[in-house]
Amino acid sequence: MESIPFIQWCIDNLNEWTIILLMTIESSFIPFPSEIVVPPAAYFGEMSLIMVVICATIGADLGAMINYFLAQWIGRPVVYKFADSRIGHLCLLDSGKIARAEEFFNKHGVISTLIGRLVPGVRQLISIPAGLARMNFGKFILYTTIGAGSWNLVLALMGYALRSVVTPEQLNATVDEFSHIIKIVIWGLLALVALFFVVRFFTHKKKPTTITEE
Repeated sequence: MESIPFIQWCIDNLNEWTIILLMTIESSFIPFPSEIVVPPAAYFGEMSLIMVVICATIGADLGAMINYFLAQWIGRPVVYKFADSRIGHLCLLDSGKIARAEEFFNKHGVISTLIGRLVPGVRQLISIPAGLARMNFGKFILYTTIGAGSWNLVLALMGYALRSVVTPEQLNATVDEFSHIIKIVIWGLLALVALFFVVRFFTHKKKPTTITEE
């Protein structure tokens, strides 16, 4: 981030507007970690915890909508061509990343716009295949808000909890370490929920039907 003075200035001057702006950028086609925005905003305590989460989620929604509508407008061939262009590479894109996001969307369906917010490398790009597939916008923004809001709440609580534990210089490294652990826990819980529904489905399917005589 130090190579982009404007973004670094925003990080050094976090408020409602800079959080929305940074999270809009983070959630669009110029991905960088939300961990460098939300936890520091909660850590330094210039804003209330709930306002940090709200602003971060508004920004995430705005960035996701940019990707969603652009993908709908320009179509798949142009999306992939842009990703492999010089400008696309400057935005840290390539066709491989887009293909992985599209594969994730095709595998998990519309719910991927929710769970995809927890997947590094997919989180910022999952709105592109949603736009390409012309996913229902109401569902798209609902799932994006739930997914982004949940993750932003986790990051904000982490930043708030670390205020009396680590120094500002140690904050980013500590958040990075704990965020990886939290992602593993969340994925474990999601796997258990998925397993529960699979078992329930097959158990229900195998139940014998009772024939009643008139």
